Amino acid sequence: MRRSISFTLNGKPVQLTVDDDRMLLWVLRYDLGLTGTKFGCGAALCGSCTVIVNDEAVPSCVTPVKEIDGKHVLTIEGLSRDGHLHPIQEAFLNHHAFQCGYCTPGMIVKAYALLLKRAHPTREEIIRHLDDNLCRCGSHTRIVDAILEAAGSTKGVA
Repeated sequence: MRRSISFTLNGKPVQLTVDDDRMLLWVLRYDLGLTGTKFGCGAALCGSCTVIVNDEAVPSCVTPVKEIDGKHVLTIEGLSRDGHLHPIQEAFLNHHAFQCGYCTPGMIVKAYALLLKRAHPTREEIIRHLDDNLCRCGSHTRIVDAILEAAGSTKGVA
């Protein structure tokens, strides 16, 4: 069924008429042109499609767009402000916390969600929190180091 939905995307109001069973991932990528959020598995098992909905990390590949009506959505594109990268994004660059980069947006967004709840997580908490996000390149150690650095520099993520 097609319906009109409204939500806030990266701080800006959005209103669309879409099939309410369409997955949020496809709305972001194809309807709104935000390609930072990646398609990985399509089954919420890899973390590549992670976005923030009302301060919670969610897999956009299995989230029907009707579920975000009236909510706040944050994508990787929404983390930078006024042309400046977010401290988490900077830390990923500083630590070379990526190789192919495919998992990177989901990792960064998931890390952001963690830092919203826990400003100074331990290495073990970071590892546990990112357990659902897959990286085939083996950058996990650098990813964790980057998040630890970001946690020291963010003084509250938002």
